Amino acid sequence: MVLRTATKIRRPRRSTRKTEQIPTPAIRRLSLYLRQLEVVLGSERRTVSSRQLGEALGLSDAQVRKDLAYFGQFGHPGIGYRVDELIQRVRRILGTDKNWNVLLVGAGNLGRALMSYRGFAKKGFHIAAVFDTDRELIGKRVDAAQKLTVQPMEEMAATIVKRSIQLGVLAVPADSAQKVADRMVEAGIRGILNFAPITLRQDVCAMAAVDLSVHLEQLSFQLRGAGA
Repeated sequence: MVLRTATKIRRPRRSTRKTEQIPTPAIRRLSLYLRQLEVVLGSERRTVSSRQLGEALGLSDAQVRKDLAYFGQFGHPGIGYRVDELIQRVRRILGTDKNWNVLLVGAGNLGRALMSYRGFAKKGFHIAAVFDTDRELIGKRVDAAQKLTVQPMEEMAATIVKRSIQLGVLAVPADSAQKVADRMVEAGIRGILNFAPITLRQDVCAMAAVDLSVHLEQLSFQLRGAGA
C-alpha cells in the first residue's frame, strides 16, 4: 500500500508564518527526497548531487535546490549533499526523527488492511489504538501482531491522553466521516489522515486526504488521452 497518494493537505491555523510561506508541493516533495535518499544510502553512496536526486524523481536539479532551500542550507561545495546528514535533517523537518503513536477510527475492511500495513512502523508511526461505533466489533481482537482490540468511541479522549496520541487515521464511510473527524479533534487529535471519499471541514487540525478513486480517475484520463 502506497501512502504517498495524499492529494489534499491543509495546515492548522496555528502554524507559524514561516511554515505557511512554504509551498505545499515543496513540503510534499520532501517525502520523495527522503525516500530516494534512503535508496541512495542503501547503495552505500555517501554523497549525492541535486542533479542525481532530480533525475531519480523526474525533477530538475534547480527544483531540488529550490525546495531544500526553503528549509535551510544543506549542500557542500564540490561535494553535493552528504546522504546520511541530509536524511537526518529531512527526517527532523518532517517530524519522523521520533516515533508517533497513531489511532485508527474504523475497523472495517480498509481499517484492517491499514493495520496490517507494516510501512507505518518502518517510518516511526505505530497504530496504538483502534476505535469503532459498531457494537459487534467493540471488544474484538483485530490485529494479532499488535494485540489491538477495538475500543468504543467513548474511550477515545482518555486513550489519547494515556498513549500520548496526536495523529489519527480515519477509515469510515463518507456519510459519517465529518462527524467522526470532529469528534477526533474534540478528543485531542491534531492531525488526521482521511481515507473517506469526502472533503472534510476542519480548520484547527492538520489534514491530509487519500482518495484512491480520484487517482484511478486520473490514470484513466491519461490512458484515454493516450488513445487506450
